[in-house]
Amino acid sequence: MTIRKQFLNVLAILTIAAASALSVEKLDRGLTAMEQPDGSVFISWRLFQEDPDDISFLLMRRDRSDLGSFVDLPLPLNGGATSFLDRTAESKKTYEYILFDKRTPTQGIEKARINLTGKAKPYISIPLKGDYDFQKVGIGDLDGDGQYEYVIKQPNFNTDPYQQPGYWKKSTTTYKLEAYELDGRLMWRYDMGWSIEAGIWYSPWIVYDVDGDGKAEVYCKAGEGDPRDEKGLVQSGPEYLVKLNGETGEVMAKTDWLSRDGFSSYNYYCRNFLTVAYLDGKTPSLIMQRGTYRLIKQQALDKDFNRIWYWAAEPGGDYEKYRGQSSHGLISADVDQDGCDELVIGAAVIDHDGSPLWSLGMGHPDECYCADIDPGNPGLEIFYGFETRQNTDGFCVVDARTSRKLWTHKEPTRHLHGQGMCADVLADFPGMETYGGERDTKDRWLYSADGVLIKVYQGGTLSPRPVWWDDDPQKEVVLNGAVCNWDEPPLLKLDGRLIAVADCLGDHREELIVSAKGEKGGEIRIYTTNIPTWKPRPCLMQDRQYRLGVCAQTMGYYYPAQLGLQ
Repeated sequence: MTIRKQFLNVLAILTIAAASALSVEKLDRGLTAMEQPDGSVFISWRLFQEDPDDISFLLMRRDRSDLGSFVDLPLPLNGGATSFLDRTAESKKTYEYILFDKRTPTQGIEKARINLTGKAKPYISIPLKGDYDFQKVGIGDLDGDGQYEYVIKQPNFNTDPYQQPGYWKKSTTTYKLEAYELDGRLMWRYDMGWSIEAGIWYSPWIVYDVDGDGKAEVYCKAGEGDPRDEKGLVQSGPEYLVKLNGETGEVMAKTDWLSRDGFSSYNYYCRNFLTVAYLDGKTPSLIMQRGTYRLIKQQALDKDFNRIWYWAAEPGGDYEKYRGQSSHGLISADVDQDGCDELVIGAAVIDHDGSPLWSLGMGHPDECYCADIDPGNPGLEIFYGFETRQNTDGFCVVDARTSRKLWTHKEPTRHLHGQGMCADVLADFPGMETYGGERDTKDRWLYSADGVLIKVYQGGTLSPRPVWWDDDPQKEVVLNGAVCNWDEPPLLKLDGRLIAVADCLGDHREELIVSAKGEKGGEIRIYTTNIPTWKPRPCLMQDRQYRLGVCAQTMGYYYPAQLGLQ
């Protein structure tokens, strides 16, 4: 390698690192204390990217019932560890845990209070203000205090624009967005109204601090009044993108949504997307999209709703080969390693400046993930499972920068369905395994990162949900309502319906956010691990691609977030 090439590689790495640092939220340590069935208390907290390598913590406990003196808890010699199991706690007491940085031992970083009841639950409960289920959950620091709040969209009702029996149905109610503090306080409720039909594709919304004031906003599609026709379809009336104040839910600004013009039918123009990308590598921008299967329109906006760029995959136009290439989500990822985010719309990628980068021309993929899948290939890769019928290559992994196919499934496929899976779940194979299958048959395939067929399954879920749960490098999965290692018995049974997986509390392991039925109505339940780890690893939400992946989970179908290049 020449000296010049070495210099350029180092420069690229520094550019990516600097850009990533600019996207970091100002979070607290997320100190979390959870009572365990045996009476012990599991405590965990965040490590940050900016923490020095030699950081070391102190953890102390005080009995709140008699305001006794603090007790030092014996953290392991690895001072950067971010969890501890307190086996000396006594039942029926209220404790206060305080975390210290050894560099400033007289100043407590954070406190966590716990009342030991003898009735341990593996989750934190946030009661909803009504007896209803919810469909989506967005995560963001709405008030700037360093702690995440939780925004839900309820009820869990969905209609699809496809005008065939079993798909579209008339909306029976309107969607409401509700913001909750971790302690259960309802901050606000926003009614999306009758101009937004109650379906995922009519109602894209996200939670993110786009304007840079340290407090996350909520952005969503909106309209006016009740423009439904006699059947219940919304085919007319103004359409907007609105910005809601994260603390109050009030509308702060609005701009026009991408128009219905040029779409051949209701089914095609009622498919809408919304996400965030760092197009310049420094500041977040909003990305709107309309269309999936044929015409696609996409527009980038700055924090003040000024247009940055616009493009459309129109018939006969410069970008005709991009028509119909969209997936059921949008992925923001730096595929060419220039420090700026591109948009993986599905079987095509749009460069950060709005110029299309490449298109496979294979049509619509149901399964689409961008990650460092194969450690043997430089940069990021994209895993696909295509809904469109393919004679070959319907299941494949491609180089994210060039679209070069690294390996493919050589058998014909009819309709690969669901979200599949892309995650490192097996220690025997380097990199990430990919999994997916057919909608109309029981065929399922598990491949290694480099294209080795590991196993063929007959039946089973089409959408396993991977999660970092224990102390090893591999992920566990949520299958049939339980956390388990791949092809092994359950470790933990969930009570409720899994909505999202994200690193929103404590150390770097991920939490499971569940919609459940409580004693008095609906609940948000946040399951968190109780397995100690001595491996210091920064909060996953500080990885820009992962954080934007969590942001994008509230619009379109649910795709688990992936880390960027490490």
